Parts: sequence; structure tokens; C-alpha cells
Amino acid sequence: MNNNQTPEQQARDAIDRKLYDSGWVVQEKSRIDWSASRGIAVKEYLTDVGPADYVLFVDKRPVGIIEAKRDEEGHRLTVVEEQSADYAASKLKYLNNDPLPFVYESTGALTRFTDFRDPKPRSKPVFSFLRPETFEEWLKKKPLRERLLEIPELPTERLRDCQITAISNLEKSFKDNRPRALVQMATGSGKTYTAITFIYRLLKFADARKVLFLVDTRNLGEQAEQEFMAYVPNDDNRKFTELYNVQRLRSSYISSDSQVCISTIQRLYSILKGEELDEKIEEENPAERGWQPKEPLPVVYNEKIPIEEFDFVVIDECHRSIYNLWQQVLDYFDAFLIGLTATPDKRTFGFFNENVVSEYSHEEAVADGVNVGYDVYTIETEISKNGAKIAAREFVDKREKLTRKKRWEQLDEDFTYTSKKLDRDVVNPSQIRNVIRTFKEKLPEIFPGREEVPKTLIFAKNDSHADDIINILREEFNEGNAFCKKVTYKAEEDPKSVLSDFRNAYNPRIAVTVDMIATGTDVKPLECLLFMRDVKSLNYFEQMKGRGTRTLGFDDLQKVTKSAVSAKTHFVIVDAVGVTKTLKTDSRPLERKRNTSLKDLLAAVTFGAQDEDLYVSLANRLARLNRQINEDERATFAEKANGKTINQTVKDLLSAYNPDIIDSGASEIKQRQPEIQETDAKKKAQEKLIDVARSTFSGELNEYIENVRRVHEQIIDTLNPDTLLRAEWDKDAVIRADELVNDFKAYMEANKDEITALRIFYNQPYQRREVTFTMIKEVLDKLKLEKPYFAPFRIWQAYEQLEKVNGNSPKNELTALVSLIRRITETDPVLTSYDQTVNRNFQDWVFKKQAGTLKFNDDQMNWLRMIKDYVATSFHLEIDDLDYTPFDALGGRGRMYQLFGDEMNLVISELNEALAA
Repeated sequence: MNNNQTPEQQARDAIDRKLYDSGWVVQEKSRIDWSASRGIAVKEYLTDVGPADYVLFVDKRPVGIIEAKRDEEGHRLTVVEEQSADYAASKLKYLNNDPLPFVYESTGALTRFTDFRDPKPRSKPVFSFLRPETFEEWLKKKPLRERLLEIPELPTERLRDCQITAISNLEKSFKDNRPRALVQMATGSGKTYTAITFIYRLLKFADARKVLFLVDTRNLGEQAEQEFMAYVPNDDNRKFTELYNVQRLRSSYISSDSQVCISTIQRLYSILKGEELDEKIEEENPAERGWQPKEPLPVVYNEKIPIEEFDFVVIDECHRSIYNLWQQVLDYFDAFLIGLTATPDKRTFGFFNENVVSEYSHEEAVADGVNVGYDVYTIETEISKNGAKIAAREFVDKREKLTRKKRWEQLDEDFTYTSKKLDRDVVNPSQIRNVIRTFKEKLPEIFPGREEVPKTLIFAKNDSHADDIINILREEFNEGNAFCKKVTYKAEEDPKSVLSDFRNAYNPRIAVTVDMIATGTDVKPLECLLFMRDVKSLNYFEQMKGRGTRTLGFDDLQKVTKSAVSAKTHFVIVDAVGVTKTLKTDSRPLERKRNTSLKDLLAAVTFGAQDEDLYVSLANRLARLNRQINEDERATFAEKANGKTINQTVKDLLSAYNPDIIDSGASEIKQRQPEIQETDAKKKAQEKLIDVARSTFSGELNEYIENVRRVHEQIIDTLNPDTLLRAEWDKDAVIRADELVNDFKAYMEANKDEITALRIFYNQPYQRREVTFTMIKEVLDKLKLEKPYFAPFRIWQAYEQLEKVNGNSPKNELTALVSLIRRITETDPVLTSYDQTVNRNFQDWVFKKQAGTLKFNDDQMNWLRMIKDYVATSFHLEIDDLDYTPFDALGGRGRMYQLFGDEMNLVISELNEALAA
């Protein structure tokens, strides 16, 4: 740039560069060469209202204009829209043209664009200019915003109400030309299915060219790909992938014939920057990294992926992937942005212009039967709460974190540790064992009637902690390797295979993870979450809880959990660290203190962050590390750093912001390029130094540094045995159970005059003997339709938290419901399983009948017991029932008459009355 240029000339130069990058050739009107390119931008072309700054020609045909303004007028670009429109509507000299449809106002730094073919033309900010071939393609069909108006009404078959609401409101948002929209739906309510449905409709009815589905971990991308492959629309019997091409990005190549592109935001960022991506970076959710740049790192125009590459961008888990570094990826594309999340925060609402097209909370999802609710069970031990102290002169084991090798050492001084240091600086096997042993012992209380451990996910602090948990779990439960598996990206077994077994097979019963399946992963049979790590972020905690919320039918649950007696009704959070009580932040603060972890510093440099504090901090940390590790470890560092030592790495990091070295590099550049400006030479020199410094780092090296630098060793405390302080249902869980039971009572009371069975129990108890299977089924069907949250097994479990229940959990929803009705109508003083009630009443009836001279023989007693068992599940016996199972196999009605003669009808009547008492 020439410092003697006027602001107007500088703006024109910046515009020229952007046009060139976007495939245009800029020419003076006196030197037009139509063969130079398909797209020609002609400067100062005359119109009948004066010269236009730029007129855009595609294949010699005028299609648009650019009104150029100096940089200082960026805030006034919307003011000059009328001037731009006048040029577009005018006649070009020598041409009898129609009004030009595509209009820009630009300072070179800021650019706004209007498509005057739109139903209601409205300018919008864009990253750069559209390519000539894009205009050529657009002119062959209606504009997208007009096509959106033609999307037909949504057919609602196979869609939940919350999905219908989200899609309908989103399509109205599109028709209203709202550029950003937020879909908030509870975890487990079908966000991805909703997204695929509206993507399908955009492709089919609005002729959308390409849709980007953006995720922030590879795991979520793979899961989304599977859902696209399985999706069948309700107006076509072919699968989505048989109708449209779906590509999940595994490299920098984006297929030109794919209609849906699935990518991590990390990969897309690296593609836009023109850099190779270390695949390990896709394994971790970037929102969990501590370091955030002071200023966004620049994304520049990439001709391989123009800004118009995608018509729509769908951002999954958008509450964590739209800020700071990553927002540039979204700002780059000229596309509608649709966010999907279960847990938005204030920034999420702000980013999507408060255009919330769906608000569907976990509580609503539970009430609708779309999700299941949860209860909290607390396990607290002495060391979990207060830590412990190891006295000086004691001998302890010390274990290397990386190799897990142990050595014996005598402590020079007292070592006191708090609960926060557990499983990081110090491991107390007794503390882990007490939590696991208590969990095992309390399972009959937490999940009554179960013969196997419910599918359980344990959240560990780190990989080393996960290994300790697994070893103790297998020992305490007396099980083999298949019983419990680690599911992390660093696990030796293929995590996808383990996850598939956890989801679909009997084993593993328990999975231990650090963060791979903490969010986004769908494991429907999961019924228990055991937290052995705390979480500070409210959003992250809500996402972790979301792993348990998904519903699952009885047959599917029983495939993996054989002793399950019903569909999944709820899940349980077992809190062993106080995670449900600790204070949590609503979202990650926008500005952070510089007490950033080494892991986050490494990730930031690897991604190309350019911040002096960052580079100096990392250099200091590595210099300190160099003094702590041994020669073998230094050699391993050099091997993973392509031959570069730690000292050289530190030197490169510091050089990137050393003014003297930058000046020296600038001087060398000036010698080779005398015409370059001083500031540009310095900028180029520093960019080279930064590139040299950051090129050292990779996922493999970062992982090694992170592991080798950790308190090289952990103390293994076997001197302080832990003790259990309490193991009980959380007080809030008891309160919720009480509220649930009271709501159930109120609902049944409100419907007692409408439903026959309830009317009998409430108002005509002497007629209980007339209650039939069909009558109870009517009550159950009404509950499922109107109040799925009042599932009988769910209410039963709530009672188990409030009172001592007689008998085990029932294995049949209808018998559970009869017991509950008897309890709320106070027929039974405490909740009693119906088979137990029937057995007790049967014994009383037989005893009274035989108190005199009457004695039943063995054949008669066997027949009476068969009637008793039948009534225990069907509630009432009609004479015609004797012609069917189980009676018909033993002679049916005729056989009973042989046994009881003319007393047969009286016996049936008495038993119906007595057993229902």
C-alpha cells in the first residue's frame, strides 16, 4: 500500500484485491478485454445518472454494480444504498439494459450486498464478493428467498409435537428472511432428526444447493452421519442418502456433488486457513479449552471454498462452538445459520438475534414422555469430603502417571491433601473402593428388583483415574474384563466398538469415560450416571446429564437389561463428589485470567493463535518442564518434534515476539523486495517466525508434553482407609417424589367420575369385584395419552422413596396401576404389590371357608390357586374365561363343574369379591 494514496484510493485497492480473490478481473473502461475472464469488473462505467464505481459483467452481460466508499464511511454504508440502487436501475452507456440485480456497497474492509430479485430486497453484510459463475448460476432460476416462500405445509406423520413446532417455526423464519435462528430442544427429544427433516425439505422444496452440518467433535460427526444414513422421509420410501449425497469431511476436499457436508468446525477452520489438520484436535470439544485469544485469528478468503459454498449452515451444540476463534467460520459464509442446542446461554440467544424458533425444555419433554426424569442418590465418604494427611517419615508408593511404574519412597515432610487433589496429585484406592462398594451394596435400593447392574456410565477425572476405577470395579463386582470398559479416545480398544456394545449388547454393564461420551452421544439403555468428577460449567453438566434422559421401550431395554420389568421410566444420578451441589457458572466468561493450563496453551498455539502472552507463557512452561524431565524424556520430545529440542522450541516461541529478531527479519525481506513498506516487511517477518514456532506442535507432541509434565508422579495413599459418611436419596429427590405422588393423586381424583374403574374404587368400593382387565387398561391408556410422566412404574419408584413398600416392584404395568389406585384410595394403608394382596386375601378366604365342616381336596385347591393367579394379573374372572388359557388345558368350564358342582358360580363370585378386598 502506498502511504501517499487518498483514503478513496486505498479503499479501491482493497476492493480490487477482494474482487481478484473472488475470480474477477478488474479493468479500466478504456482497456476492456472481454477474453481476460468470464467475470470483468469495469471501473467508472458511465450510466445515465453518472459514473458507477464498478460495473460487474459476466460473459459480457452486466449483472451488478459496486459503490465504493472510503474506510471511514463503513458506518454509513446503509445510507448509500439508495445511491447504489439508482446506479443499478439506470441505463449503462451504449447498452439498453434491464435494471441490474446484484448490488454492493463496500469500503474494502466492510461489504454489504443486496439481491434485488428477492421478494423484499434487503442488504446484508458479506465477507467478500460472490464469484462470477455464482451469478451466472443464480440468474438461471428464482432467488433462494423466493423459493423458500414456496415450501409447502409440513406433513406431521412420524413427528413429535415439539419437532412439528420447531420445523414449522423455522420455515416461517426462513420465509421472513431471518438470517439466524435458534432451535432449543431438550436432549433426547430428537434435535438431529428435526434437523435432517428440515434439511430434506430445503433440498427438495427450496432447491437448496448445499447444506453444511457443523459439529465440534468427530464423534458427533460420525453419529450425525449415521442418522442421515438411517433417515427415511415421510413422503418417500427411499433413504436420505439414496436421494442426496452426504459427505463427512475426512480431509480438505469438499465434493462438488454433495448436497450435505458434515464437518467439525476445527476442520473447516483449518481448511479456510489452508492448513493441515491434526486429527486428534477433532477428538476434543474446543469449548472445554481454557485459553481464548484476545482477538480473533484472521480467516482469509479461500477460492476453493467461496463464501456462497453453502446456502444453510446448521450448527450442532451451538452453545459452545460459535464464539471467539470459531465464530469466523460462521461469519465467513453467506448462508442462513441455524443453531441446535439443549442448553443455550445468554450469548447463544444474542448470536442468533434472539430469534428462538423452538423452546422445548427438559421438564416439558419429561411431561410429554419424550424424555425421562431423574433422581439423585448421594454417596459421601470421609476422604471425598475432607481429604487426609500422611505423616512425615511414612513410606509411600509413588506412581508415574505415564507408565504407571511404581517405586517406594519415604516422605520428608507431612503431606496433606484436599478432595480437589484426589486422583490428580494423590490416589487413595480406599476412597475409590468405598464409593464403588457402596454403589454395589445400594443397587437393590436404587434399582429394586434388578438382577444385573443397570447400564451405568461413570465420569472420571482423567485417564489414570479411569484405569483405577475400572480395576476396582471389576474386583468389587467379581467380574471379568467384559463387565466394565473404558470409553475414551486414548483407550486401547476401539472406542466406537466399545460404545456400540455398551449401547446394544449385554456387556459392558459399566462404561468409564473422561469426556468422549459426556455430551452428544446417544446411549438409550443408560439408566445410571455415577459422577466421580466435579464439573464447573452449568451447560456442560446439563449435557452430561442428558446422556440419561433418552426414552427406551420395554422390549428394547430388556434386550440389554434382562431383568427390566418395564420401559425406561427414569434414570439415577449417583453423586459421589457433590456435583449436584457445587456452584456452576452459566457460561464460559468472555475474558479469562491467564492461569491457563498447559494443555490449553498447547492447543491454542497449534491452532495458530497469535498472542504474545500466550507464546511467552508457553515458552516459560516448557523451559520449566525441561528442568524437570530426564534425558530419555528429552530425547522422546525431540523425536516427536521432528528433531527439535525443547530449548530450540522455547527459543522459537520467544523469537516470534522479539522486536530485534523481527527487525532483523524485516531487513532481509527489504533487501530482497526494496519496494515493500517497512510495516509490511515487519508483519511478514513476524508471520514467518510465528509459523516456525507453531509448526513444531502436533496432537502427538502435545499429548506427550501434557502427560510427561503432569506431577510426574502420584502418591498412592494406602495409609488412610476411607469410611462412608452417608448413602441416601438426595433430599431434593425425596421432595420431587412427594410432588410426583401428589400430582398423580390429584389427576386420578380429577378423573374419578369419568373412568369406570376409578369411579368404582373411589365411590363404590363394594363393587371392586366387578373391576375387569379392560377397565384397568382404560385407565392406563388414558395416562399414556395425557400424562406419560405418570407411568405406573415411575409412580411406584417415587413411593419407594417415601414409604416402606410391601413386596417387590411389579413386573406388569397394569398390576402396578391397580396397586397404586388401591393406595391412593386408601384401600391399602401402604403400597402393596397386587399379587401379595391377592395372596393374602386368598389365604383369608380359604381359611374362613374351611373353618367349619367344608374341606377342599387337592384337586379343588389346585383349581382355586389357578383362579387366584389369574385374578392377580387379570383382576376379575368371568365364567366365559374358563374356556381360555390357562383353564382350557385342564378341562375348562366342564372340569370346574365336576370339581365344584352347583357351587361353581358361587365360588367364582366369592373369589372375585374376596380377592379384590
